[in-house]
Amino acid sequence: MTRGLDLAGGRASAHHAATLSRQLKQLENELGAPLFTRTNHGLTLTQAGLYLKTRAQEILTLTQQTEQTFIDQRRQLFSGNLNIGAVEADSSHTLANELAGFTAEYPAVTFDLFTGTSDDLFDRLDKGLIDLALLLEPVNADKYDHLTLAHTERWGLVVSVDAPIATKPVIEPADLPEVPLIISSRGAVQQLLASWSEIKLTDLKIVGHFNLIFNVMPLVQAQVGAALTIEGVIDPQNHAGVRFIPF
Repeated sequence: MTRGLDLAGGRASAHHAATLSRQLKQLENELGAPLFTRTNHGLTLTQAGLYLKTRAQEILTLTQQTEQTFIDQRRQLFSGNLNIGAVEADSSHTLANELAGFTAEYPAVTFDLFTGTSDDLFDRLDKGLIDLALLLEPVNADKYDHLTLAHTERWGLVVSVDAPIATKPVIEPADLPEVPLIISSRGAVQQLLASWSEIKLTDLKIVGHFNLIFNVMPLVQAQVGAALTIEGVIDPQNHAGVRFIPF
């Protein structure tokens, strides 16, 4: 026997009141005992009604405890270590949020996080050294199970605040030929720059290449060059004297 009764406070419509009254009367008929004493002031629980209320609360408590037991058992079934690779990107915040929820849901699971270039991560995926990777386009992930995150990264240059270009709000293609550049050693990123600017790489002042950008910041501060990167990778508060200018 299952009955759904809504006894929440508030003013019910005449139709809902009549429906509730029929449900209560039908429940009393099925149980063979009055559950309420009806007066002009409302309804009062009888002894049978109080007993039913107590048993219903016990059933709800048992149901909640049983559900929690199954949840706890499911969490314990998932254990082990997850190896994750990630490039330097602002979307690492998305990874952090996902991991926060995942580790809370499955506390028996630990993780190892490896930071590298996309080439490094593809190599580790192929060798089975990592289980999943957070990558940055342009990449060719056709042979892997993959999905595209909704977050969109902004490309631009990290420049010294003393560089002539530092006063510009955005970088335009026409600005690039006069700027000494330090860019990624990845061919795909280099082609991305050439396609966006519609300028051949040989016509740009490329003074150096890098795989990870952290150690490039002193070069930017010394005005050796402006570094091609993504917004959010470098925190200006931790790297005085530089600023990011988006394309």
